[in-house]
Amino acid sequence: MPVPLDTTGKASFDDIYDRPDPRDYYATLSALDYRIPELAKPVFQQQIQQYRDELQIAAPTVLDIGCSYGVNAALLRFDTSVDAMAEHYAAAEGEGRSALIARDRARLAAEDVLPDVRVIGMDASKPALDYALEAGFLHDVVHADLESNEPTDAQRATIASADLVISTGCVGYVTEKTLARVATAHPDRRPWMAHFVLRMFDFAPIETELAALGYRTEQVPGLFEQRRFASDTERSQVLNALSEHGVDTTDREAEGWLYAGLYLSRPMPRNQPDTEDSH
Repeated sequence: MPVPLDTTGKASFDDIYDRPDPRDYYATLSALDYRIPELAKPVFQQQIQQYRDELQIAAPTVLDIGCSYGVNAALLRFDTSVDAMAEHYAAAEGEGRSALIARDRARLAAEDVLPDVRVIGMDASKPALDYALEAGFLHDVVHADLESNEPTDAQRATIASADLVISTGCVGYVTEKTLARVATAHPDRRPWMAHFVLRMFDFAPIETELAALGYRTEQVPGLFEQRRFASDTERSQVLNALSEHGVDTTDREAEGWLYAGLYLSRPMPRNQPDTEDSH
């Protein structure tokens, strides 16, 4: 059955985000060589360590926007890959949701390599959040659409506890509206941010909004494979969109992969003038 396209021209996988467990999610995306979370993992590990070193905070809190079933948290805490997680769930064929959750919780108890890091997940899919929370991948969750609504007081308090904000695919679906609401959740402190953004989406409006809030953003050199195109139709739509934006896809998207860039945004010290150009 053909994979439908969403309004951005990308393949829509909405149906796999509302299942009671992540088996279909991992099976579907693993088949497309989905790899951005594992490519992002060393970046996030580095950012966590730098935050610890520079801010002298031993147990930082990470907020993953668009976390779905807690994928980034699982890869970080198990030190594993998307394919390995797909195999993990494929091996549980015939088991019910409760058995999967028990299996994941037992594995975390034995293998968690980030016991001092608290991970919060934010997503629009409640079934995905529920599973990630019950399985223990996430320590807390925010079920919200901050594109359309201000966070509630309870949601704002949870978001405000974040030291580092990460994402591996939500930008384009969330905009500067969401990230500004996340950045200003705490009245006196701004979190660090690390976002992997597909090249078909323009990060400039977010960078401008964050700059107004006191951030400096750096685009890290290099590109990161996200996944293979799900269909020829998706490939054509994405290549057309990139061409319209003047993006050279030679040896990149033209070869059959979606590519993302990495943007690191950090709050500048208070009262320090911005004397350098942003990238």
